[in-house]
Amino acid sequence: MPPPTARERRRQALQRQTERVGRQVATWQQQSQRLSLARLLLFLLAFVATAAAFFTNGPRLALLTAVLAAIPFLVTVYLHRRLEAGLQRHRLWRELRLAHLARMDLAWEQLPAARFHHAPPNHPFALDLDLLGDYALHRLLDTAATRDGSQRLLEWLLDTAPEAGTIQLRQALVQELVPLARFRDRLALQARLAGRDQADHWAADKVRAWLAEPPPGPGARRLLLLLAGLGLINLLLLGLNLLGLIPAGWVFGLFFYFAIYFTAGRQSSQVFRRSLELRDAFEQLAAVFQFLERYRYGRNSRLRAHCQPFLSVDTRPSRYLRRVRQVSAASGLSQNPVLWLLLNLFVPWDLFFGYQLARVREQIAGQAPRWLSTWFELEALGALANLQYLNPDFSFPTFAAAEETPIFTGRELGHPLIPHHSRICNDFTLTRPGEVVIITGSNMAGKSSFLRTLGVNLCLAYAGGPVNATALHCGWFRLYSAIKVTDSVTDGISYFYAEVKRLKGLLVALEQAETRPVFFLIDEIFRGTNNRERLLGSRAYLQALLGRQGLGAISTHDLELVKLAEGAAGVHNYHFRDAIAGGRMVFDYTLRPGPCPTTNALKIMRLEGLPVPEEGAL
Repeated sequence: MPPPTARERRRQALQRQTERVGRQVATWQQQSQRLSLARLLLFLLAFVATAAAFFTNGPRLALLTAVLAAIPFLVTVYLHRRLEAGLQRHRLWRELRLAHLARMDLAWEQLPAARFHHAPPNHPFALDLDLLGDYALHRLLDTAATRDGSQRLLEWLLDTAPEAGTIQLRQALVQELVPLARFRDRLALQARLAGRDQADHWAADKVRAWLAEPPPGPGARRLLLLLAGLGLINLLLLGLNLLGLIPAGWVFGLFFYFAIYFTAGRQSSQVFRRSLELRDAFEQLAAVFQFLERYRYGRNSRLRAHCQPFLSVDTRPSRYLRRVRQVSAASGLSQNPVLWLLLNLFVPWDLFFGYQLARVREQIAGQAPRWLSTWFELEALGALANLQYLNPDFSFPTFAAAEETPIFTGRELGHPLIPHHSRICNDFTLTRPGEVVIITGSNMAGKSSFLRTLGVNLCLAYAGGPVNATALHCGWFRLYSAIKVTDSVTDGISYFYAEVKRLKGLLVALEQAETRPVFFLIDEIFRGTNNRERLLGSRAYLQALLGRQGLGAISTHDLELVKLAEGAAGVHNYHFRDAIAGGRMVFDYTLRPGPCPTTNALKIMRLEGLPVPEEGAL
């Protein structure tokens, strides 16, 4: 029996971790149930003992009994809460491990739901390459706890103009993050713990809106001073009244105080109330940012540089969020109606701490965008690093230098959305602009999947991530595809017309004044028309592609089209084969040079019992 591969060893390690954490969760669940029962019994015992002491010896002994009985009850409550907190952490930790295993096995039903389903209008390759949706690359990669981190990852995958310097720096960061599985998982765990009660975990929209609020004007400060002065006067009048020195004039002063409080202060209080609503979001931020502040980065210099906004004394979040917690805690005292009345009776408590929180907001507004952006980018980088961690047979691409001829050379290219055990990998090379590869083959032989393989790996490379290949060296291209062309009933567009518009878009892209050539992928060109016109149109279109600032691959069923390679420089033929074994079609999905020597349409029809002519009758 051959030794397990690196991928299988990683899978086995994840399974062992999942099983170990699962056993711990089961043990703690039993302990939690016992502590719940103990809490109930201790409460009932305390109640019975207190009642018995009251009816036998009076209230003094009953009070002492209640205090003594409360001690074991409160200790049990404390222990139970600690156990529940640990239990929640372990459950989430196990969920992360199970999600990793699901990504390795392409077990879609066990993965979190896809966040994005609709591509930007007229995007040159998003829909064709299965980048977003329920069974798509983005969902497979997406380990982000926040919607913003998930969207950042999607933007990288859909980038139509990747910048070489940015991508290479991002790739270096991803490579540094690959072995830091514990860092990635702990960051995800902190975010999920913070946003556990939200449908899509933590989102930054509310915080951004709050930071964009205008600062309180000078009128807010004058209002606070006025109300504070009135409050002190009313308190003085109340004291003098209680001493019997003056009549109860403080009642009229209090009426005047609240009249100003609820009229002139209404607009200010609304602004401050919206500020107070954000305190929970900042508590969630604090948990994540505190982890990034305290993490020991060691020799991971790129990661440390990326997280610098959390490490610098002047910009670290704890310096600001500590003040937010203090002000929020003080303002939170007034949530109880009775306590609100007592606190605001002689001082404008709500308005004062709302004003303080607004001042803190002004300080945070200059730093928060950097914190959030760094966090979201870390989540996207971690998703790409996790792909390499779960697939050690993947590799990081290398890129052509500026002076180098644009090139695409891949060894053992595979498609990450095909199960690992059935994935067939192929080599493929394009050496210069103007080069076109024609791929022929039977139905279901793998032509469309191979085109997507080329495109998906380019998307991963330009996102800064690993690729499903043992090696990939490529230039900087503009990716364009025409694979999943669909008609539109609502727009009154037929399939053929939609395909024509798509292919016209490729010619327009080739004519643009760009230094980067177009890398195009076209599946079953002109399939929406008859055989004669398809052949004529395909020949003319291919000739229009030759010698242009582009290179790519086209699949077709038209074997006549492969003859272009005989008289046109830069055209190469490749094919996929099929065979019949045991009364069924068999495909090896291996790319071979030259045109396809066989077709299988009549074979498939015959296998399914449809009437077809004999071979000699054709």
